[in-house]
Amino acid sequence: MSPEWQPDRQAALKQLDDFLPQAGDAYRRGRNHDFGPDRRGNVSALSPWVRHRLVLEQELVAAAVRAHGTDRAEKFIQEVFWRTYWKGWLELRPEVWDDYLVDLRECRDALSAGPELRDRLQHAENGETGIECFDAWMRELLTRGYLHNHARMWFASIWVFTLKLPWSLGADFFLRHLLDGDPASNTLSWRWVAGRQTPGKTYLARADNIARFTDRRFQPQARELATDAPPPAGLPDHPPPTLPSPPDNADPGLRTGLFLSEEDLHPESLSGIPEVRAVAGSHCASARSAEPVSDAVLQFTNAAQADALQRAASNWNCASTQLTANIDARGILEWAARAQLEQLIIPWIPVGPARDRFGGMIRDLEAAGLRVCQLRRDWDSLCWPHARAGFFRFRKAIPQLISELVST
Repeated sequence: MSPEWQPDRQAALKQLDDFLPQAGDAYRRGRNHDFGPDRRGNVSALSPWVRHRLVLEQELVAAAVRAHGTDRAEKFIQEVFWRTYWKGWLELRPEVWDDYLVDLRECRDALSAGPELRDRLQHAENGETGIECFDAWMRELLTRGYLHNHARMWFASIWVFTLKLPWSLGADFFLRHLLDGDPASNTLSWRWVAGRQTPGKTYLARADNIARFTDRRFQPQARELATDAPPPAGLPDHPPPTLPSPPDNADPGLRTGLFLSEEDLHPESLSGIPEVRAVAGSHCASARSAEPVSDAVLQFTNAAQADALQRAASNWNCASTQLTANIDARGILEWAARAQLEQLIIPWIPVGPARDRFGGMIRDLEAAGLRVCQLRRDWDSLCWPHARAGFFRFRKAIPQLISELVST
């Protein structure tokens, strides 16, 4: 089965329903196997929808628990929480995202000055390395906007340790082409492979491991791949601060509008919202990178947001407007003035390009006299503070988090 990522909630729910029978023991046994782009039944393939919250983490966990119980669905539940862990880890350490952007700019500058590095990068991005599995994964990424999670690890390891390319250029390439390109999961996973996330630990792609878990579709020779993955030295420490509190609750006495970025596209499930008089949205998918973002990513994001706006308009019986991508504060203020809004509710925008884009605009809106309330979900507020160390410590909190957050 090859999923078709239609950019709407209805398609996400159908995919979840189709996958649920496999979310227990079958998922535990088969989840690490990459059988190819036309055989994805061993994994959920829900990530493009989950990344934009067309379907919620609570819904995935609740459905898996109902179908299999917490013990049999443990591995699937943990994968859902891995995404939450990455989001929380970066939310507690936003400077890591800033460091990535600095490193990326420096690598781009090095490309301008170094034709040899530029040529190696071009061969990799064109799928012309001569490493059969890597080149096939590159073609799959470019044509489908998706890779199996295990393939992403092998791909990143080959990129860094075999092809000797900067990890940040690989992270940027993924972010531009993955339908589920998430600033936290993507950046921190690349850091982990390269040895920058967990001091002293890197990930080395091995020929025998690739052959085994691709059902021998690929059988690279050991000599084709790097034989060691040395960790970088002198990594900075990032002590986590306290998770910042969201702003004050919305004022029910003010005429209220709802503004959606691409980060949270299930507005109907938000709590603590007064009557909504108008809904608008704008996305900044093109701001994922200074380099061109794929048409598939732009189209998926745009259509997913349009679907959310339509559902929001129906839910609150009000008008919805999809504003121009990358709109500025002035454009939002003009929309708010036409709708006679006094207050704007925005679902929480986590660390990444959307916050880089909209964070300054929010300050401009408030300076212009429009009250802005950033609404953070209970899922994030309760889960993220547990991401202060490694995942295995975070994992200990999962049973309690399920009991507090998931209704089954």
